[in-house]
Amino acid sequence: MCNNFVVRELVVSNMDRLRAMETFVAVVEGGNFTEAAQRLEMSAVMVGKYVRQLEDSLGARLLERTTRRQGLTDAGRVYYEDSKRALEYVRVAEMSIERLRASPSGTLRISAPITFGSCVIAPLVATFQRTYPLVHIELELSNRVVDLIDEGFDMAIRIGELGDVDLVAKPLTMYRMVICASPDYLARHGHPQTPHDLSAHHCLSHTVWNSRNAWKLKGWDEVQPPIEPSFTCNDGNGLRMAALAGAGLLLQPEVLVAQDLASGALISVLQTYLPEPRAVHIVHRQDRRPLPKLTRFIGHLLAQVGEQETH
Repeated sequence: MCNNFVVRELVVSNMDRLRAMETFVAVVEGGNFTEAAQRLEMSAVMVGKYVRQLEDSLGARLLERTTRRQGLTDAGRVYYEDSKRALEYVRVAEMSIERLRASPSGTLRISAPITFGSCVIAPLVATFQRTYPLVHIELELSNRVVDLIDEGFDMAIRIGELGDVDLVAKPLTMYRMVICASPDYLARHGHPQTPHDLSAHHCLSHTVWNSRNAWKLKGWDEVQPPIEPSFTCNDGNGLRMAALAGAGLLLQPEVLVAQDLASGALISVLQTYLPEPRAVHIVHRQDRRPLPKLTRFIGHLLAQVGEQETH
């Protein structure tokens, strides 16, 4: 609580300093307190108060005032020039934010899992940038859970359980797995009818599964016999290419092999035993006024993924 009080006091102090600098500049350019008060739409008494506060905080007189005239001290002349520059920097910074809020622009940093990010997010980045070419997108593909705040990401794609309750989460789609093989492989080895048949097949496995050395299929956990993969790889697309070449049965996300299934290059098997689908969410930091680059991209993802699912 004490820390929050200190932060609030610091913010107020900084805002008062900017207001005092603005008032001082108006006094110098207007020639007197009355002109400055009219320009800033405040009382001449308040103008005098701001100038006195500024002089007290600086420990130096800025204005020489008599009943007839007003002039700048040496310190006042230096502070006037520096204050004008500082206020101009503030104005430029505010205009930059106004431009960002007016239309999508700037850099948008996104984190996404490797397979979903490359198969779903990357193509939608291209279609988004055709409409909003001023948005530069940095897409980092990684299966680790990034810290949006500490690592400077605007948004992330999360599959499965959401751990960080401080983030805003929007459901995007479901992440489905599929077991498939090439027609050539199935012609040579036959179609498996139950998971028990997998022990007689060549199974392709991702390297991260080696610790349990098995596929986790629905309704089969208690009686699951061990599966010795005939081929392992640390990349889902590498496994896909092996399956297309007839190396064996593949268990991978549906998004990775969707086009292969549609074309018949791969054939789905054991549909009733597939792992339960997991929810895919868009997550981003809480912000009462998120920038258009983020809100428009999220809207683009929701619309395009939703349209793909209806076809």
